[in-house]
Amino acid sequence: MSDLIYGLSLSIGAISLVITNSTQSNAVDIDRNILEFLFVFLILITSWIIYTSDMSVLPIETRLVTLLNVILLILVAIIPYLFDQAVSLINTPDVQNYASILFTFDYSGSLFIMAGFAHLIAQEEEQLVHNDQMIRFQRIRNRLAILTFIVLFSTAVPWDWLILGVHVRLLIGLVPIASFWFNRMRQAPFGIPHKPKPA
Repeated sequence: MSDLIYGLSLSIGAISLVITNSTQSNAVDIDRNILEFLFVFLILITSWIIYTSDMSVLPIETRLVTLLNVILLILVAIIPYLFDQAVSLINTPDVQNYASILFTFDYSGSLFIMAGFAHLIAQEEEQLVHNDQMIRFQRIRNRLAILTFIVLFSTAVPWDWLILGVHVRLLIGLVPIASFWFNRMRQAPFGIPHKPKPA
């Protein structure tokens, strides 16, 4: 079910490339639509990677985990819609601002829930993972919690603040993505050294 929700969300984002707000598009419109899709795609694929990593360890039969799963999937499902409303050129600035605030709350909520998953995994008494992995999930939890507050902070940035024509509030949403992929590409993710396999 979770894979279906993530796939559906990506499909909704892709549909936005087909459904345009005008009968004609120029090169700038095409570039803009592609960049907007890539933004949503990176949010969803990053969330999916973190989510599947957590669910491979976390027992999903508990009531708390089930509830958090449902809430997270709801938040993920409406991300493309809220983002599309925030950047739609046919909406007034007030509507864009309102949609971007909802998008920010949605986005930060998903980060917070995934931080909660990492916290459950990292609890020593549960013994869901080995000690080195426990440290890793503790760091993931801390990082996701910090990123949650960074994304929430973006609501304090006025909607009309732009950098190179892009809303600063949306640019702040790239911070969690950059943080994840930077650590993903490091030789020792989250600072945990790799242990050589025994011969």
